[in-house]
Amino acid sequence: MERKEFLRSLGAGAAFALTFPCLQGCSKDGELETFPVSQGIDFTIDLNSQEAAPLDDNGGFISVKSSQNLKYLDVVIARNLEGNLIAASKICSHQGTEEIRFITEDGGVFHCSTHQSRFAQDGTSLNLSTTSNPLKIFNTELDGSILRVYE
Repeated sequence: MERKEFLRSLGAGAAFALTFPCLQGCSKDGELETFPVSQGIDFTIDLNSQEAAPLDDNGGFISVKSSQNLKYLDVVIARNLEGNLIAASKICSHQGTEEIRFITEDGGVFHCSTHQSRFAQDGTSLNLSTTSNPLKIFNTELDGSILRVYE
């Protein structure tokens, strides 16, 4: 068998093997669990608490999740590389999955591991091939060791 024939015969099988898992993961038949974006939030967190310890270091982040007072709360709070505290929805604006994390690459961005969506710290989509919808960003206000996250 010549090289071209081998590559051609391999091509269709390899393409199927690589795309099938993605097609399955992207299906609309309920396989992906989706979540609502938090609305009307206003909560505080004590930065001296054990839960907030990752925020001591630039690049660290925590996830805050609860469903109290009839409000759904799913937020990621990060200390960016400049030392500022920022907060965003943990729900990706691409397909509503709960996979947003803060990563230190490219100066610090929000990243969704479901489809590799990336967002600037102001919520702007950095890879329009996955979504042009911005990520929801929340206001933060620091008073001593108490961080307020709100809309």
